[in-house]
Amino acid sequence: MQPTTLVAATTWWPLSAQLAISLIRHGCVVEALCPPGHPLRYVSGVSRYHLYRRVGSVNALRRAIIAARPEIVIPCDDSVVWQLHQLYREEPELRALIERSLGSAAHFETTASRLKLQQVARELHIRVPRTEQAKTHDDLRGWFERAGDVVVMKQDGTWGGNGVQIIRSLTDAEVQLTRMLLPAPLSLACKRAIINHDPSALWSYRNRKKPVVTLQEFIRGRPATLMMACWQGTVLATVTGEVLWSQGATGAAVVVRLIDQPEMEQAACRLAKELELSGFHGLDFMLEAETGAAYLIELNPRSTQLGHMPMAGRGDLAGILCQKLGASSPTTAEQRPGLREGETIAFFPKTLFWNPKSRYLREGFHDAPWEEPALLQELLKESWPNRQWPARLYHWLRPPREDGPEGYEETTVDQAIARQ
Repeated sequence: MQPTTLVAATTWWPLSAQLAISLIRHGCVVEALCPPGHPLRYVSGVSRYHLYRRVGSVNALRRAIIAARPEIVIPCDDSVVWQLHQLYREEPELRALIERSLGSAAHFETTASRLKLQQVARELHIRVPRTEQAKTHDDLRGWFERAGDVVVMKQDGTWGGNGVQIIRSLTDAEVQLTRMLLPAPLSLACKRAIINHDPSALWSYRNRKKPVVTLQEFIRGRPATLMMACWQGTVLATVTGEVLWSQGATGAAVVVRLIDQPEMEQAACRLAKELELSGFHGLDFMLEAETGAAYLIELNPRSTQLGHMPMAGRGDLAGILCQKLGASSPTTAEQRPGLREGETIAFFPKTLFWNPKSRYLREGFHDAPWEEPALLQELLKESWPNRQWPARLYHWLRPPREDGPEGYEETTVDQAIARQ
């Protein structure tokens, strides 16, 4: 009997499908909870699908857990994490599973708050940028008097680079603070539900809280990311990379270079122990330009893009977690060539869309799912929601604005900020 994992996703990020492929390769039985048309539905080895409904999405998650009876739930975006927190409060019989999947419930509030995370990290002697909460325009004025002319403004409850702005003036900061402190309107939730087919949209609106905005010191340098597999506060393994290209100045990585960064790994171990983390988690850092010092800026309480990357000598994070769950890995899973420090990873399909002639596609590791041709073809198309007529009509009336790729080799940080 192989362990069962329930992979749950509300967004159309490819990482959930890539992670599922690796879990299956390493011997786990994978069931998936996702909306219609999701990339997970194109992974051939998934044993059963559960529908993530737009109405009653928490009930859909509850039913999927009860039906699958998994050893662990793997959330692939933040909405699933917040819904698991709600189920922990409401369903005593699911609490052991949820803590096995995420970590100790005593620290859920910390993982959901940027400000509290920074406070805990500082107490653990982890290097962090100065961070304060902004409630009024007076808070902004005080910040600019003390901390200089650049600030990173962040809104709690957002992810993937949304709700994060790099601001260069007090005037712009006041405009952004006014906007960020406004509660999300019903029209936005309806748009996310109807146009984006986001099963968490209506739930998020009903459970919205008073907006919390934090101000964070801007660290000039290069972003870096770390993903870890944890078990009851112990880090089983990590994968670390510095970002070479990203989606905009605050978005997800497009190309990364694998690095050995002891300060980042030490921070991961300290946080995992303090917060008693389990499952997959991601940490975002800034590597200071002058010193290379690593400043912790974010915790993602879920899987990120690095979980399926094969590393030389030890395999991938998905396989390491499968082994911890008791899965017996097929021989083929151990024959994949491993990546080493200094090698680059071009994420599929983002790098291909950004620049089909990119040298990273030729020189680095391109994580295209060649073994899953149906998934490969699906990811080369527009996302399923954007191919439906409501989205086509909406985007015809209101063309989407997407941030272009941001480079950390060919451009300087100050040039990147100036374009904001």
